Amino acid sequence: MRTQVAIIGAGPSGLLLSRLLHLSDIDAIVLERRDRAYVEGRIRAGVLEQGTVDLIHQAQAGANMDRNGLVHDGIELSVDGTRHRIDLRELTGGSTVMVYGQTEITKDLNRTHDEMGRGVVFDALDVSLHDIETDTPRVRYHKDGQQHEVVCDFIAGCDGFHGVCRKSIPDPILKTYEKVYPFAWLGILANTPPVSDEIVYARHDRGFALFSMRSKTVSRLYIQCRPDEDLEEWPDDRIWEELQIRLGGDCTNRLETGPSLEKSVTPMRSFVAEPMRHGRLFLAGDAAHIVPPTGAKGLNLAAADVRVLYDALTAFYRSADSGPLDRYSQSCLKRIWKAQRFSWWMTSLLHNFPDASAFDLNIQRAELDYLIGSRAAKTTLAENYVGLPFE
Repeated sequence: MRTQVAIIGAGPSGLLLSRLLHLSDIDAIVLERRDRAYVEGRIRAGVLEQGTVDLIHQAQAGANMDRNGLVHDGIELSVDGTRHRIDLRELTGGSTVMVYGQTEITKDLNRTHDEMGRGVVFDALDVSLHDIETDTPRVRYHKDGQQHEVVCDFIAGCDGFHGVCRKSIPDPILKTYEKVYPFAWLGILANTPPVSDEIVYARHDRGFALFSMRSKTVSRLYIQCRPDEDLEEWPDDRIWEELQIRLGGDCTNRLETGPSLEKSVTPMRSFVAEPMRHGRLFLAGDAAHIVPPTGAKGLNLAAADVRVLYDALTAFYRSADSGPLDRYSQSCLKRIWKAQRFSWWMTSLLHNFPDASAFDLNIQRAELDYLIGSRAAKTTLAENYVGLPFE
């Protein structure tokens, strides 16, 4: 078949790009190697910058988000049991964030594709890219035992860290940068009310903890753990006990417990691949970059890539202007490295490092003391957390 843009991957970035292109009368197809139930069942991040919220509205997929999303004016830092509020709205002149799960965004975008009458090709196996350095790249895949080929103008690689698209860029051209952290997050989802109306980031001598939510009745909670943690050693009672200890202070008794709905260990890494374009292939989202979740930037960076790529593709098809496509990698990477810096800083500020010296620990405490007591420092955190402006 022939299309204008072949999109590999039906996560939020691939679906969002497809929807935006459809609304601009640009033909696209989305290929996903997993089935729909698997894709819609993945539990992921849920803190949205205003720019991401705006892009979802532009895609006409924000109705459920508007009804069920939780607008947050601030976040809280709990340092050894004492909580300190960072007023995002006041410090940034009105900016906020919204808590709305990535799982729900994926479902919302899939429904828009159903309404379009152009669903995603799920269970597309053995996807391979060909002729990406020519004007007519091709994508091959197997579906129901038959081989299919898509001829297109451009390929958008939205297929995640383990996908095929980044691997299709030759090694001499692709450069990667990576930092692996010596800890992970053990997370649970539970039908319990959140301990606070806003997200709480907790620093404690036993390790970091995060008290978040998916709604007013569903909590999303994390504790710092080893990367090789055995979930069998962490029954729910032990997790709740550890969460109460790390939250500390008067709010410990407000933490309601209950059976976990989902339990997982998330490794922590920083990763960047560049360039994000090779020939007619453009990488977006986790295919090009991974951030530790401390700064809540993963999904938002993917949406920012989609915004830049969508604008570049519309410029090409509407006015034959290839300049934005040529600048795509440079434009995205500028924002990505700033988000990497912020995510690294938040991670370094709040986690316990197993090889930290007494000097390192005192520097970390001094940094926290400065942040809590300085409006300038809190403003820097707030500006980065709500999302830096697009240039």
